[in-house]
This record gives sequence, C-alpha cells and structure tokens, in this order.
Amino acid sequence: MSLVRRIYVEKKEPYGVKAKELKEEIAGFLNIAGVSGVRVLIRYDVENISDEVFDKAVHTIFSEPPVDDVYLEDFNRNAGDRVFGVEFLPGQFDQRADSAVQCIRFLKEDENPVIKTAVTYVISGNITDAEFDRIKAHCINPVDSRETGLLKPETLITVFDEPADVKIFDGFKDMAEDELKELYKSLGLAMTFKDFLHIQNYFKNEENRDPSMTEIRVLDTYWSDHCRHTTFSTELKNITFEDGYFRTPIETSYQSYLDTRAEIFKDRPDKFVCLMDLALMAMRKLRADGKLTDMEESDEINACSIVVPVEVNGNTEEWLVSFKNETHNHPTEIEPFGGAATCLGGAIRDPLSGRSYV
Repeated sequence: MSLVRRIYVEKKEPYGVKAKELKEEIAGFLNIAGVSGVRVLIRYDVENISDEVFDKAVHTIFSEPPVDDVYLEDFNRNAGDRVFGVEFLPGQFDQRADSAVQCIRFLKEDENPVIKTAVTYVISGNITDAEFDRIKAHCINPVDSRETGLLKPETLITVFDEPADVKIFDGFKDMAEDELKELYKSLGLAMTFKDFLHIQNYFKNEENRDPSMTEIRVLDTYWSDHCRHTTFSTELKNITFEDGYFRTPIETSYQSYLDTRAEIFKDRPDKFVCLMDLALMAMRKLRADGKLTDMEESDEINACSIVVPVEVNGNTEEWLVSFKNETHNHPTEIEPFGGAATCLGGAIRDPLSGRSYV
C-alpha cells in the first residue's frame, strides 16, 4: 500500500488564468484549432505527514478555498480528454515543493514531510496525436522538466547508489595529440581543443600528474562563454559597416572609440579591440579625465562602486553604491527563460557576496 497522498489543486473557472492563456497559445502560436478546453492542475504528492497536519494543510497551504478546487487522489475528467503531467528533472530545485514543506513546519515544527509537485494538463477537443505531441512539446521545457506518469509512486523517498570513485584520466599529461583529440571529442566540452592542449601542458609541466574528471569539468565551466565571456573577449578584426540609416552615427561612434583607445592604451600593445573593451572605454576615458573621482578603486573589475555620502542618525557616512550588469548571454541564447532567471540570480548574488544590500 502506498504511503503517498496525492492532491490536485485547480483554479476555479473565473481565476483560471494559466489555463486560458495556454488555450490561447495553442490556437495562436501552435495554430491548433480543435482544442475546446484546457485545464491546468497543480499536483502535490505528500509523504511522511500526520493526518491532523495533512487535513489542515489541504485548505491552508496547498490551496486557497475562495479560488481553488481541491481533489484528493484523483479528479473528474471526460472520457475523451487527453492528460499529461510535467515535473522537474531530478536535481532541479522545486520551489513550490520546498515552500510547502516550510509552511507545513509552521503548522507543526516537528513534521518532516517529503513533497514532490507536478503540473497536470487536461486537453479537451478533437485533436490528432501529432497535435497532442506539439502541445506537450510547447508545455515541457526539456532543459529543466520532463513528462511524468500519472500513476502514484509507492514512496517519494529517493535512494541513491553509492557513487563510484572520481575518474582519473590516466596518461593524460603524456597523451599524443591525436589521442588527446579523441578524448576531447568524447567529453562534449565547451572549451576549444587549444584550451584542452593548454590544460595538458599545465598538468604535465606544473602539476606533474593526471587530472580528474571533476577538474576537467570545473575548468570547462569556468572557461565557458557563460563564465569567462569568451564572446565579449574575442578580438575583433576587419570591422565593416553595412549601408543604412544608422551607418554614419555608428561609424562616427566607432572612430571616437578608436581615438580614445589610442589615447588610453598608447603604452599597452597587449590590449586588443573586443566587445568588452568597447563597453568599458567610456568609463576609462572619464576616469582618465578626472571625472570619476567618486569611483571606488579596487582589484575587482566585475562591477562598479561609487562612494556617496549618506546621512545616518544625523552623521554623514561614506557608503558604496554598487552597479552590477549581468549578461548570461550563453544560457539565454540556449534557453531564454532559464537564462533570464540565472541572469537575475547572478545580478543579486554578486552584490550580496560583497555584503551589499540589493
């Protein structure tokens, strides 16, 4: 007998905004005209919770009685309806489940429930199997989610096998280039093969040992476009401008950049034209002209802070105001919504790490 309790929560018809939006998207974006109705239900699977606390949580944590309908274990649907569920991939943070666990502990602090959530979609109407597959593809973001079965599991407790020892790439530092290239291709790395050769050279001449899989993966992450901004730091050569309305102002701006660059970097043959340099040149010029006297000088070049006088309890104190730009260009290019979320996370994380208020 399963120890898991299942709850479905659905917004009442006047409040079912998500269901109405999805119905419009199916008709407008996917051009599927046969859908007559869409329902969206939040599914909670709950384990390791007392009857008393569960009964309280159903109408205080899992649902809001004025706007939600609640179904225990299963819900009514028409015979011809098509149903599918979507859950987060293993290891993906489930904020809804985590919040529910925390709220249940407010009800009774010694409760230690296990909760997993999913979204259940019900599609009514006359559609083909191919159209149903397109609807599922529209609703399931494979970067963070997957389709889940409708059967209730026996338990939510996940048991993990003891992991194997971290792989060591035996012979890595002395590999011939063709063999190293085969290893490089097999790992699906973001770095270039020249980067991989550089790593081999480092481990051979500096560490005098072979690297582990963890070390290679960490280096690959740090050197990815996501972290190192290789796109922004790529040298730009043979720049041309296409004809058009904005050609003249763009060319004028670019020439102004080159003139300023020749002034600022007159003794720096190591500096080259790149997007990062374009973005920072105005600040460097203002600084050189003595117009950024309130800017904090620091080894940290990932953000900018200025010194401002702040009155606190009648006394004037010097405070730092930090400005943080976050791009996350690579993850946003791959998956816009996830990229935007990690961009916001980075913009908040970095000032917090400098003990700033956000």
